[in-house]
Amino acid sequence: MIGIDIVSIERFEKFLSKFPDKALQRFLAPDEISLVKTSQSAAGLFAAKEAISKALGTGISKECSFKDIKIHKDTKNAPYFTLTKSIIEKYNITACALSITHDGGFAIAVAHIESKNNTTYPLCH
Repeated sequence: MIGIDIVSIERFEKFLSKFPDKALQRFLAPDEISLVKTSQSAAGLFAAKEAISKALGTGISKECSFKDIKIHKDTKNAPYFTLTKSIIEKYNITACALSITHDGGFAIAVAHIESKNNTTYPLCH
């Protein structure tokens, strides 16, 4: 399953200038907040969590909250994510991937999640 999200970086600049700490704490855990260097990176993390929740087919909701998703960076600074044990079990998740990019005033994230429950679709011809 694939999820995608796009966020205006300018919107995040305004949001962060009004509520600096509170804004980030609303959707990020303390160790994720340490990944935020700019409003651009904050927007990217927000877009990532939205894309992941869309790939699950739930969106951010009572089924999957911001706190059920954790964004990390590997040694090469590439993003990846983990999910709570309850989400992994509920959706039978077997693999996942994440990409985040920033350009033209926007942050965009794409998430891919594989599950034992995935519906398969025939190839388009």
